[in-house]
Amino acid sequence: MLEWVAATRYVTPLREGGSLPGVVEGSDLGTYVVKFRGAGQGRRVLVAEIICAELARRLELRTPELKVIELDPQIAVREPDYEIQELLKASEGLNLAVDFLPGALGFEPLTWEPDPLFASQLVWFDGLIHNVDRSWRNPNLLVWHNDVWLIDHGAALWFHHNWKNADPQRPFDASDHVMAPFATENGSMAARITRHLLDEVTALVPDEWLDGEPGFESAQAVRQAYVDHLLERAHGPQNWLQTTAKPGEHHGPGSIGAFHKGS
Repeated sequence: MLEWVAATRYVTPLREGGSLPGVVEGSDLGTYVVKFRGAGQGRRVLVAEIICAELARRLELRTPELKVIELDPQIAVREPDYEIQELLKASEGLNLAVDFLPGALGFEPLTWEPDPLFASQLVWFDGLIHNVDRSWRNPNLLVWHNDVWLIDHGAALWFHHNWKNADPQRPFDASDHVMAPFATENGSMAARITRHLLDEVTALVPDEWLDGEPGFESAQAVRQAYVDHLLERAHGPQNWLQTTAKPGEHHGPGSIGAFHKGS
């Protein structure tokens, strides 16, 4: 279970993307980037954040610590911005807190060349979780203490918006991935993806974010659907990992080069 803290002060919004996350102080004196359940993208985004970030952590890919943060709507009373007031009121209860990394810089592929194995593993991992949001235009990576940290996985696992059409073998085009130009090794981590590991990760999602999912009888049934999908994707033929770039080809900022499939 993720650690629970209470929100004590809303500090400032982060006006990036459509979900309007905010910097919030917690009862443990920590500072967090909070993703709110009342945002337009809904609770499934928070589910994806937990499953993907915690799976990445267990695969030794760095990602900020996550906690569940409880929000009292009275915090909204002190906010002068009407949009933020409404968001906080709609987010009463449990939300997702991501550890704030002070002084972290956005990843810039033109000034930092990643290790080929790391790059290959990250491309494979994003393919596994259907993460379409790690391009050179929006890397969703931070450089902190000379290491690269993965952030923002809310756009991954997008099949859960329409479970009836979930396809574990759906192709993943890696050609636009920020790490594609550097991914020249076998990045597959399929051998490390086990049912026990996926059970452990999905168990971290609060029941109330899974209850009432159309087509499922219980929160546990939803968890098992995620487990079955990712397990089949990891251990199937892995023809889903694709690229349209040719060897040595570059296409502008961040340079989209060849990805040599690691499966």
